[in-house]
Amino acid sequence: MKGYPTYATSGDYLRTVCNLLPGLAAAGDALVGALASAFDSGRTVFLAGNGGSAAAASHFAQDLAKGTLADMRARRRFRIIPLTDNIGYITALANDEGYEHIFEHQMRAFASKDDVLVAVSGSGNSPNIVNAVNFAREVGMIVVGVTGFDGGKLRRMCDVQVHVPIDDMGMCEAIHGVLFHLAMARLREHVTKANAV
Repeated sequence: MKGYPTYATSGDYLRTVCNLLPGLAAAGDALVGALASAFDSGRTVFLAGNGGSAAAASHFAQDLAKGTLADMRARRRFRIIPLTDNIGYITALANDEGYEHIFEHQMRAFASKDDVLVAVSGSGNSPNIVNAVNFAREVGMIVVGVTGFDGGKLRRMCDVQVHVPIDDMGMCEAIHGVLFHLAMARLREHVTKANAV
């Protein structure tokens, strides 16, 4: 299957992962910086993706909403809307407006200037992601593009690039997960300090 190369040994796969990780520190810092700014200013963070990237977006939304809290009594929290989770709304939009508009139409109800869209797409070319980003840019949102392969259209449209340069969808998605957990771990400290004031 295109985008899913094979590896002769487990060692080959893991060496490829290990070789990629050191080059992603700047992307991790950029992701943390964009989300910390959204938190500090009380902006809403929207997340979107398809397939494995939808699962990653939902998981990251949970991590930001709950995983960043060291104390569940904390007053200051991330404002999070995963656009991947309301299956009734998504299927109604897909059926009536087209699958390419499922994220854009959800954002129209809630998005405002300076909110953040975290758009996750291995290829960077998913039409519903591209449409969501076009809408986000019209509104004046900050777009964080999380991509693989060559980054596709998304990489050229976003304000913050979180790019994993590998032509392997599975590995790309796995490393996105590592970067999302990195962000959660660092933002947990940020949120904890903000709530101590």
